[in-house]
Amino acid sequence: MDARWGLLGVPSSAGAHTPGLEKGPAAIREAGLADLLPGGVEDHGDLPPFRWRPDRDRPDAKNVAAVARVAAATALGVTRILDSGQIPLVIGGDCSITVGVVAGFVQRGVRPALLYVDGGPDLYTPATRPNGNLDAMGLAHLLAIPGHVPALAGIAGTAPLLTPRDVVAYAHALPPGDLELRLLDELGITHLHADEVHADPAGAAGRARREIEALGAPFVLHCDVDVLSFVDVPLADVPDSGGDPVGLRLAELAVSLAVFAASPRFAGLVLTEVNPDHAPDPGVLRHFVEVLASALAGPVGARPER
Repeated sequence: MDARWGLLGVPSSAGAHTPGLEKGPAAIREAGLADLLPGGVEDHGDLPPFRWRPDRDRPDAKNVAAVARVAAATALGVTRILDSGQIPLVIGGDCSITVGVVAGFVQRGVRPALLYVDGGPDLYTPATRPNGNLDAMGLAHLLAIPGHVPALAGIAGTAPLLTPRDVVAYAHALPPGDLELRLLDELGITHLHADEVHADPAGAAGRARREIEALGAPFVLHCDVDVLSFVDVPLADVPDSGGDPVGLRLAELAVSLAVFAASPRFAGLVLTEVNPDHAPDPGVLRHFVEVLASALAGPVGARPER
């Protein structure tokens, strides 16, 4: 039987705060993801690794040349998976790899929508992010908002790769008055706060799915594990990125992912920001991977036309 999933590892922490995320793909594989996924997996291997390093030349957009290079290589990997008729499952690695995943769809002639499951929507730019970590700027570069770095936003030869109406942000934990929260509203991006998911996980996921399906395009599902409460699942590179410990519980995320993956327009998944050094024991990642695979076990959407 043909493999349903095309697995690609992107062992890069180029866009992160510190090293660690480059270890994610190997740890996720070791936890057994390929054996647990429904429908069979073809492992397309890993891209060349990049370990975070200080960047004194461009402190407002650290390692931007490496981030752009990794994203461009990710795009090529995704096009190969799509050409195989498989659903891309890209495991990272830091959040900036999603720029490459979306670019791969665009290069393949498929303009996707993006369902962004993340503790924060990554709408910072070098002008608004003093730390200069590009994994907090991924969506800003997909949208090419003012202040973006053209070398990253334009990796597919065109920018922007998405418009605000192509995006639904889900389960962010932003406090009132936060810059990114204001940007979500100013840009007109549909978004659901983590509090809405806490109140009714299936209902919130159903609303997000209806919003993303209404766009009429295949959608890529971005999932950053910092959407989870670090106390519940200690895996994220940056725990509880929204500030207060209001991240999702794993069961709430599982319900949401099951709703999303059952959509006929679900076209790919990016899993980011797993730092295995933060797990107190290997069982934490193994349990997470088991729950993830189970959530993906429902009817999976149609693949993009070949």
